[in-house]
Amino acid sequence: MSVAPTAERAAPLSRTPGGPRRFQLNLRQSGIYIAFAAIVLLFTILTGGDMLAPQNISNIIVQNSYILILAIGMILVIIAGHIDLSVGSIVAASGAVAAVLMVNHDVPWPLAVLLTLVVGGLIGAWQGYWVAYFGIPAFIVTLAGMLLFRAVTYTILGNRGIGPFPEEVRTLSNGFTSGFLGNVGLGALGGADLFSLLLGLAAVAGIVVTQWRSRAGRARYGQVVEPLPLFITKIALAAVVVMFVVVQLARFRNVPWVLVLLAALVIGYSVLTNRAVFGRQIYAVGGNLQAATLSGVKVKSVVFWIFVNMGVLAALAGIIFAGRLNQANPTGGDQFELDAIAAAFIGGAAVQGGVGKVVGAITGGLIMGVINNGMSLIGAPSEQVMLVKGAVLLAAVAFDVWTKRRAGASR
Repeated sequence: MSVAPTAERAAPLSRTPGGPRRFQLNLRQSGIYIAFAAIVLLFTILTGGDMLAPQNISNIIVQNSYILILAIGMILVIIAGHIDLSVGSIVAASGAVAAVLMVNHDVPWPLAVLLTLVVGGLIGAWQGYWVAYFGIPAFIVTLAGMLLFRAVTYTILGNRGIGPFPEEVRTLSNGFTSGFLGNVGLGALGGADLFSLLLGLAAVAGIVVTQWRSRAGRARYGQVVEPLPLFITKIALAAVVVMFVVVQLARFRNVPWVLVLLAALVIGYSVLTNRAVFGRQIYAVGGNLQAATLSGVKVKSVVFWIFVNMGVLAALAGIIFAGRLNQANPTGGDQFELDAIAAAFIGGAAVQGGVGKVVGAITGGLIMGVINNGMSLIGAPSEQVMLVKGAVLLAAVAFDVWTKRRAGASR
């Protein structure tokens, strides 16, 4: 028996005195997307439309890909009620391992990538053991890991970078899908790659099918669902956003390969958290540890494996980052842990654990990326960028606390 996280699974309910239950908009879940749209609109106005230019959209995705990968792992760690401060150092150490294997020892790149991911998993297992089985708080373990694995990076690389990486690794980090089916005319927008457009249509179809099945499932079990007009409006808006981004990418240099990788990760981890027993157990551990233990959840095993997963994703982000720079650098991954943690909390994760979504973490990471990109486009100095990012993070956590108090007061 496992404990399901009702805060994430049941639709918000309201009951009028003597009347039926009615649907209410969940600000906690919807606020992040409204904020994201507002931030994009603001910078679009401030930059005279440059924010939504095809090349700039592509740059935002490619430049923030490794942070988004880290955010996927970090949201699971935070949902379980823990934190990982070492991911930036693991990114650097993994990039160094990959460089030594590929560049110094001429290991074939597929094998080198696999070995690097294994190293990342072993690092995660090392930290997960101390947290899960030895009982040391994750904050302390990963703070030590941040220092340990940065030292490992300096030991491997010294004070020099190692590169260049094989073409295939650079393509995964910076490359774009080929125009397999040629270009099609889009009127005033010019031409766009047909294959990329078909990928976008497939993504929209997937969103429609999964959301419709999810809604039907909730209705079948007697849960309150949003009114059909609102549901259709949400799906239509999501479809418009997806197709707009895909069209802009298709007009530039087609879909980046790293976006294909990110899409696969988002789909896989969304299924894990929403459908799999292990995903429900992660929510249960973070939501109510005692209840999860009494329900038969193997808490130590769950915590151990989320840190293993975090190590593997950090290693993948390290390969992507090093491939993008075309060299492993001793200072690589510096402060990446802060961006990943910020992405998770901005995306709706709760400080106490038990709440969060993979899509929310991706949205939070994109908000950080849009702020970085937009402030750069308008020529803002770095101190202003840090000021805005800090204010957004504080506002996100304050909003989370406010919604909890509001929900508690309404009961």
